[in-house]
Amino acid sequence: MADTLLSLAADRRRGILRGVTSVCSAHPLVLRATLRFAAATGSTALIEATCNQVNHRGGYTGMQPADFAALVRRIAAEEGCPGARIVLGGDHLGPNPWRDRPAEEAMAEAERMVAAYAAAGFAKLHLDASMGCAGEPAALDDATTARRAARLAAVAEAAAAGAGLPPPLYVIGTEVPPPGGADHALAAITPTAPEAARRTIAVHRETFAAAGLGAAFDRAIGLVVQPGVEFSNRDVVRHDPARSAPLTALLAEEPQFVYEAHSTDYQGAAALATLVAGGFQILKVGPELTFVLREALYALDLVASDLVAGYGDRPLMRAMEALMLAEPGHWQRHYPGGPDEQRLLRHYSLSDRIRYYWAHPAAQAAVDRLTTALAGRRVPAPILWQHLPRAADRFADRPLDPEAVLVWRVTETLAAYHAAGTLQGGRTG
Repeated sequence: MADTLLSLAADRRRGILRGVTSVCSAHPLVLRATLRFAAATGSTALIEATCNQVNHRGGYTGMQPADFAALVRRIAAEEGCPGARIVLGGDHLGPNPWRDRPAEEAMAEAERMVAAYAAAGFAKLHLDASMGCAGEPAALDDATTARRAARLAAVAEAAAAGAGLPPPLYVIGTEVPPPGGADHALAAITPTAPEAARRTIAVHRETFAAAGLGAAFDRAIGLVVQPGVEFSNRDVVRHDPARSAPLTALLAEEPQFVYEAHSTDYQGAAALATLVAGGFQILKVGPELTFVLREALYALDLVASDLVAGYGDRPLMRAMEALMLAEPGHWQRHYPGGPDEQRLLRHYSLSDRIRYYWAHPAAQAAVDRLTTALAGRRVPAPILWQHLPRAADRFADRPLDPEAVLVWRVTETLAAYHAAGTLQGGRTG
C-alpha cells in the first residue's frame, strides 16, 4: 500500500483529494484499533514510530525497528488485516536522540538507526536532521540540514537494497512542530512562509542530486511544513485555510509533493477536512489517540468503582498518580505551575505525557485489575451514561468486554480522520 502514498500528489493533480492518517503510537491497543479499522474499511494502515520511541538502541519503548515491525504484524494477523494494507513509517529520523553529542557522533548513531528502519521494512522515512548537535545552533540552516538528510538517505537506500526490499519513500522538511505538542500556552501559530518551503525543496533537490541521490529524491513524496495548527497542554489552535492558502498555492509549482501535517491532534473532522483540501494530505496523530484511550480507561475505572464491591475508589487513577510521582522524568519539564495544576496536567493534559507510563508493570497491573473486575459484567445504562455516555447504546446491559470499549473509543478518533480524508469527489486512502 506504499503506492497509496506515492500516488497522493498525482491524484491531487487529477482532482482526486485523499487524506491518509498517520498513526504515531506504540501502544498495543492503539495499534489494534488502527489495524482493526483498516481491515474493516479497506483503508491504509500507516503506522509510524519516532526516533525516540523506537531505534537501534531500543528507544523508550525498548523496541528496535524490527521489534516494532513484528509487533504490528502480529496484531495485524490477529485482526485479519492484510499485510498489503500496512505501511510502516519512521518519524523524525535523524540525530535528535543524540543531539547532546558532537555532530559526527550523533550522525553516526542516526545512520545506524536509519539503516535499522530501512532493513526492517519501513517504507516511509521522514528525514529530520534540522536540529543542532553539541556546540551548534538549536536549528540548522537548510544547506546543513539537506546535507545530513542526504547522508541518511544514502544509508537507507543501501540498507533497503541489502535486505532485498524496495527503496523507501521519503518525507523532508525542516519546519517541524515539537513532537508531542507545545509546552506553553498558545493563541495562534504562524504558518510556514511559502518562500521558506520553496527554498527547502530546492536545497534538498540540489543536494541530493549532487550526492548522486536524484532517484531517491524522486521518491520524496511529502514536505513537512507548519500549516498553522498546534496543541499544548490546554489549548488547540485549529486550522484556518485562509492563512495557509499561500502554501496550498505552492503545490502547483511543486507537483511532486503533498504536505505532511504534524500535530493535527484534537483538530476535529471539519478542520482536518480543510487540511486535506489544502494539500496537507498526510495527517499525523498520536497523543490524541492515547488521550482518548486514557479517557476510556478512567471512565471504566469510575464504572468499576461504582459497580464492583471491593474494587476501591479509582484505583487505576491512583496507581498512575503514584507512578508518575515516583518517576517524574517524562512529565516534570513539560508541566508548569504549582502542585494542583501539575496534578491535573499529569492526567488530563492534551500532550498526554501519561502515555509514556502505560507499559510500566505497575500500570499494566492496575489496568489488568480493572479489566478483570469488569469483564463479563452487565453495566446498567445509567452508569455508562454517567461516565462514558457515548458508549451506553453499544455496551450497556450486556456482558462487557473492556478491551472492546477501549478499542471502540480509539476508533472514534480514527473514524474522524478517515472521514476527513474522504472529500466530495474524492476517495480515501
